[in-house]
Amino acid sequence: MEERMYLCIDLKSFYACVECVERGLDPMTSHLVVADPKRSEKTICLAISPSLKALGIKNRCRVFQIPKNIKYIMAPPRMKRYMDYSADIYAIYLKYIAKEDIHVYSIDEVFLDVTPYLSMYQLTAKELAVTIMEDIKNTTGIPATAGIGTNLYLAKVALDITAKHVEDNIGYLDEKKYQKTLWNHRPITDFWRVGKGTKKRLESIGIMTMKDITLTDENILYQMFGVDAELLIDHAWGRETTTMEDIKAYKPKKTSLTRSQVLKRDYSFEECTLIIKEMIDALCLDMLDKNLVTQSISLIIEYSREMKKKPAVGTRSIRTASNSYSVILPYVLDLYEGIVQRDMPIRKVNISYNHIVEETYEQYELFKEDKEEDQDRKLQKAVLEIKKRFGKNALIRGMDLQEGGTARERNEQIGGHRSGESHRA
Repeated sequence: MEERMYLCIDLKSFYACVECVERGLDPMTSHLVVADPKRSEKTICLAISPSLKALGIKNRCRVFQIPKNIKYIMAPPRMKRYMDYSADIYAIYLKYIAKEDIHVYSIDEVFLDVTPYLSMYQLTAKELAVTIMEDIKNTTGIPATAGIGTNLYLAKVALDITAKHVEDNIGYLDEKKYQKTLWNHRPITDFWRVGKGTKKRLESIGIMTMKDITLTDENILYQMFGVDAELLIDHAWGRETTTMEDIKAYKPKKTSLTRSQVLKRDYSFEECTLIIKEMIDALCLDMLDKNLVTQSISLIIEYSREMKKKPAVGTRSIRTASNSYSVILPYVLDLYEGIVQRDMPIRKVNISYNHIVEETYEQYELFKEDKEEDQDRKLQKAVLEIKKRFGKNALIRGMDLQEGGTARERNEQIGGHRSGESHRA
């Protein structure tokens, strides 16, 4: 059986390097921080340049944690700009690898199954990695690192751990080398999919390293982690059965649409009702655009941290699957009023539309009961078309103009951050 070979390529300090390139600065030597200057010093840096990391400053630190004696440029986030660069770099991957063999893991990281391409190009995996990385650097100015592995897990670990300690920023692992060089590596949280919670539970039974996992009675691990123990054990040995073909073929059993919003200040029960309405409006338009309907909604309301109060959580079923604002809103408001304490300050809102399915014309006609819903649907379609053509703020509801409303500001954001302008002409 042919040994498979995977690359995992990561764009170094992606947001920060884009901002350096845009300013004509060397991404590797310039001190730059991507953070919103309009926010307080407690705001989290979305990225810091490699030169700041070299000084020991942690990525995703808060602005006030950067030593005062270090001079740096603060660049406001421009998410559209980063997405454009990411798209340009994806086009570079397509020059070498078919889309069926590419899995986009995040905006700045991809997995590539390069197995069939090595013989075609007459290159080793490392030579192909160098070729792609140099193309990215020469075309966009963005530096990259790479992990090479005989399975997807090893490629990721080679990127996250091994590549950081070699001059060419390219790591390689097979099962034998993984066991020889990383079995005793600490902290164990450096390994993919091992978080602080898992680390704490492992340490409670004396497990500190991946090798320790291989020496532990599997029954103990299954009792502690359930079915997740299987993946933990496989990864401890450096094994991974999932292939690129499996990833491409995967379809989730259940789908949902979710919107979450951390409020800039404490909101009262009444003020938060406006936020709920705005978020429902946005979610309904999103569903309509994707030709989807929902028959269940969930709501999570988190109170101000100072209250030390558990979040309010609840779910409601909708009588008939719908994407209509006028149909769904009453259910959400009824749920909101039923689970939230009116005298508690609110700081975060999460709304999910559950069991999303595709809407069919026959389904809609069969269950349509009144003209009001039909008119609401036509109005939503008109609003959607206007927003697509002229921008999300081209048409807004009157409630969005009220004090405390956040829809207009969020319409100009991507992922909760300022979108900025596109670099495309």
